[in-house]
Amino acid sequence: MSTKHFFADAPSLVAQHLKALVAANPSLCLIEDDRVVYNPCHRPSNVSIISGGGSGHEPAWSGLVGDNLLAAAVNGPIFGSPSAKQILTGIDAVPSNKGVILVITNYTGDKLHFGLACEKAKAKFASKCIPFAVLAATDDVALGRKRTGMVGRRGLAGNVIVLKVLGAAAGSGISFDECVAIGSAVNANTVTVGTSLDHCHVPGRQNHETLPEDVCVLGMGIHNEPGLRRLSPIPCIEELVAEMLNYLIDPNDEERAYVKFDDGDEVVLLVNNFGGLSSLETSALTYQTIMALEKEWNIKPTRVFSGIFESSLNAPGFSVTLCNMSKVASQLSVTVPTIMDYLDAPTTAPHWPRPYRTGVKVARERMNGNGTWKFNDAAERDFIIDPAKLNNMIRTGCERAIAAEPNLTRWDMLMGDGDCGDGVKSVSLDIIKRLDNDLKGSGSVLKALDVVSNAVDDMGGTLGAIFGIFIAALVTAVVKRAGNVNKLSASVWGDCVKEALDCLKSHTGARVGDRTVMDVLIPFCETLYCEKSLESAVEAAHKGATSTWGMIPRFGRATYVTTSSGQSEDIPPDPGAWAVFEMVKGLLEGAE
Repeated sequence: MSTKHFFADAPSLVAQHLKALVAANPSLCLIEDDRVVYNPCHRPSNVSIISGGGSGHEPAWSGLVGDNLLAAAVNGPIFGSPSAKQILTGIDAVPSNKGVILVITNYTGDKLHFGLACEKAKAKFASKCIPFAVLAATDDVALGRKRTGMVGRRGLAGNVIVLKVLGAAAGSGISFDECVAIGSAVNANTVTVGTSLDHCHVPGRQNHETLPEDVCVLGMGIHNEPGLRRLSPIPCIEELVAEMLNYLIDPNDEERAYVKFDDGDEVVLLVNNFGGLSSLETSALTYQTIMALEKEWNIKPTRVFSGIFESSLNAPGFSVTLCNMSKVASQLSVTVPTIMDYLDAPTTAPHWPRPYRTGVKVARERMNGNGTWKFNDAAERDFIIDPAKLNNMIRTGCERAIAAEPNLTRWDMLMGDGDCGDGVKSVSLDIIKRLDNDLKGSGSVLKALDVVSNAVDDMGGTLGAIFGIFIAALVTAVVKRAGNVNKLSASVWGDCVKEALDCLKSHTGARVGDRTVMDVLIPFCETLYCEKSLESAVEAAHKGATSTWGMIPRFGRATYVTTSSGQSEDIPPDPGAWAVFEMVKGLLEGAE
């Protein structure tokens, strides 16, 4: 959890957020004194759907104001309910001749203040017979029936599905009673569970509880309140997602079986980022959830929403929501497409995803990614050496690279983006795995290079490209010589690596002294070519790697980075260069 913020004044932060929101979205208006964001184009002939709550959950709820969604949103202080006065201002901003529905997330402060506003509005508009209602979103399943019997279930990110369907239904012009029924049905068939690696940090507050490094909380709320239980050590993501889905779906869980899911039901999936996860990780979590739903429960979501919908400031967590639209339709005695049309209806709300493209059938062909380039498919010429020695050389090189990962990562975090260590470790582990599966005791040099090449193909980044070009050129050099000589001697290896090096040089301008992988590759290859000795080449590689200590970078992303002192003596060795040294050192050790 990050405790550092650019803003220390929380009230000022909320006000500035709302001003920025309406500045970036001219379709919205703001009543500054009462922190009400509203849709000035709302039609009084439609039911007004109003929501809100404490700030800190952005983009909920002001980012959901727009046609076919919220008519207005009322914002309290961070994690605090807005006052009844603010809510009444919101009601006045979007008048309706049909009625007003206040949608809340079932927390005590919201229930009281929105309830008070509702009663005052009823009294104010009694002579006009305009109906008012409070609809509480209650999708959380984590705490179960016994623990929530008195106060009811918490509202989590599932409320945004309720809001979208309800908002579009109101926008279609249906009656107040029909809107209440639709909102109630969607809520009744929506379930959510959350998990977080830590609590969020509220700007301006000094004391916060934090979780140990090896702990995550299952059933986490969105206000730093305790969850269901702590998990330690943190389970792998497959196990974690599986347990979360059990809480949502398992019909035998008497505490949490709120919604029934049958084969063929149309189910909406929403994966919500609590605010502290990267988009990349959120998408990966979404994919894991989709796969687990299909594999374990035979559920293929009809719609998938992924991103930040209801945050908890910077909490590093996420929630999974399922809404059974088939059960919603059955409860309302309407067709599923009727309900789905409300969910899919376009909206001007700035933070709702683009509408689902209905009426368009998109054919997709699944590519499994199992195809690999095999250099030796067309090559009848090859070198065969002792299988055990070949395997041991490659394996030892990979093991040394894996062992170096902590240093590689630490050095790259100082001068780059910190991914070098993980990349080297990952490709090394992949090579070892492929050795066991693909080489199968073969002493074929080209098959061995296939193994390395196919692993490097998945590496990506500059280092992956350097490795890929070098290995491809090395294969070409080996094939050329395999038909002319019988033995792959140190001399032949020297000729091959020199040719591969020359090819690599044609693709990059990096040379010795530029603080790149070339500070090791060039002396290694040239020494092996000139001296015909792997031991001498590895010694040259070590000197090259060591020379990058304190070397000012002249290529790559590191050229944009300086050390804290700006002095060259603070510059660590180049992680890519050192990784290659570890690999070739391992080749030598494995050959002994």
